[in-house]
Amino acid sequence: MTCKERILSNEYADFITDYINGTQIEGGEPLDFCYHAIDSGIGISSVRRSQIPPMSIAYYGYSTIPCLYGLMQFNPMGFNPEPLASTGSIRVQNPPLSLKGKGVILGFVDTGIRYQMDVFRNQDGSSRIMSIWDQTIQTGEPPEGFLYGTEYTRAQINEALAAEDPLSVVPSTDTNGHGTQMASVAAGSILNDGLVFRGAAPEADIAVVKLKGAKQYLRDYYLVADEAEAYQENDIMEAVSYLQRMAIAFSRPVVIVLGLGTNLGSHDGTSPLASYLDYVARRRSRAIVVCGGNEGATAHHYAGVIPDSVEIRVAERMKGFCMELWGSLPNSYAVTIRSPGGEVSSEFDFRSGMDQQVSFIFEQTRVTVSIVLVDEKAGEELIFLRFDNPTQGIWTVQVNPADRRQLVTGTYHIWLPIEEFLEKSVTFLAPDPNVTLTEPANAEHVITISAYNSDKDSWYPESSRGYTRDMNIKPDLAAPGVRVPAALGEATGSSIAAAMAAGCVAQFMEWAVVDGNAPVLESRTIRSYLIRGADRDESISYPDRRWGFGTININGTFETLARL
Repeated sequence: MTCKERILSNEYADFITDYINGTQIEGGEPLDFCYHAIDSGIGISSVRRSQIPPMSIAYYGYSTIPCLYGLMQFNPMGFNPEPLASTGSIRVQNPPLSLKGKGVILGFVDTGIRYQMDVFRNQDGSSRIMSIWDQTIQTGEPPEGFLYGTEYTRAQINEALAAEDPLSVVPSTDTNGHGTQMASVAAGSILNDGLVFRGAAPEADIAVVKLKGAKQYLRDYYLVADEAEAYQENDIMEAVSYLQRMAIAFSRPVVIVLGLGTNLGSHDGTSPLASYLDYVARRRSRAIVVCGGNEGATAHHYAGVIPDSVEIRVAERMKGFCMELWGSLPNSYAVTIRSPGGEVSSEFDFRSGMDQQVSFIFEQTRVTVSIVLVDEKAGEELIFLRFDNPTQGIWTVQVNPADRRQLVTGTYHIWLPIEEFLEKSVTFLAPDPNVTLTEPANAEHVITISAYNSDKDSWYPESSRGYTRDMNIKPDLAAPGVRVPAALGEATGSSIAAAMAAGCVAQFMEWAVVDGNAPVLESRTIRSYLIRGADRDESISYPDRRWGFGTININGTFETLARL
């Protein structure tokens, strides 16, 4: 079996590693695996599942098993005529600056793109899309240095546009529509006066990665709802690697935007994807823009101090759900679980073993408790709880110090999965709306964007809030994300806000790198420029958990530069 076949097969488990696995397992049997390097010492090992123990965070290490990410967009009714104006982007598009993203590559890691649409074409009808890497199509050639999917070039896309049936030539499309919405908001063309919207960077080139769906074994492990779109962390990392390499291959600045998120992870920017994004963000002529998520009003976060009792409402019977408790040094933690019917488990702590299971007889529910005393990346304790077939009602998790002699009062956080991953409603009875930014928005050097309603100049309550778990300042800025005009109709959500901000970043990249005004530039520097030009309300103390350092105003950034 080839490495490509192993990467695609559900019979092989994927692991994120910084080393090549050994070729033997216990007993001397050859290990059936392949290893593929991504970048910066990071690689992916695909190993035959029948040769290794079942998925276990305690056994393999938390950061080794890929997390699953979902889409961060809603689509309510209504229409907001010109949120782009509130970002200052339109003024910057006009003289004297006339910045429309020319010479900049805007890269999207998402659900693909409907390349036939006029909003992605030049005035002569040719495509502004320079490449599409479709990870879901295996009939063509993958990009150089990658092992799966099919890459379509601009020449092939233009050939398809000239054909009677474009999809017979380039069969890649966006059945979901999320990626198309993102690309149109950031980089939609200005073709005629009849268009109801335009992107912030309408002359930028576009590069797209259509992510393949997550393998079933990981969906089963994380108990993701059957109908949910879910994508593996390692595939996202591969996509980012593909896009950021374009800065060298084409000698052009690259802006990468991610409209994906997850509640899995330490929420301190140390996950494999967050760490890799930080690495890319520190490189010259790259910028990373990430949405903050839509978890601000979902009641999926709890913050407490031990000893404590946490109540979770499960609305009705469902396949199951998982949740993560992240502690803080120097404390250690123990948990006891009480079912709605009153059955109580024994107490579990790091001395109980890697994975412990408890079956609640009257509830017909099984709970698996996995404990990692010191997570490899975050350096703190993780307790992972997996509820199979949970009974409707109020479940209670008692959180105590593992050592009763412990003198330090331990703080901790618990996150339930993102709304999109839950089959039915699962919420905390006493939630905390703060520290709800989804991963990888907690990465230190990316530009993290929350969403607000530019029509009413008000906060979008579903948008996630900062700060990070270790109290670093995130989000960085807020951008319009409510009823934003897009190619397939208005769109709402933090991913749309991130797309709008990414278009503004492309405008700044054109001025700085393409026009040579500040050629040595990367994501961290751009963030600082944007913060200086942001709009701020006198009634708010900044930085703020919702607004970051203010609302993005790219025209304000240039006005600030003019005054210096």
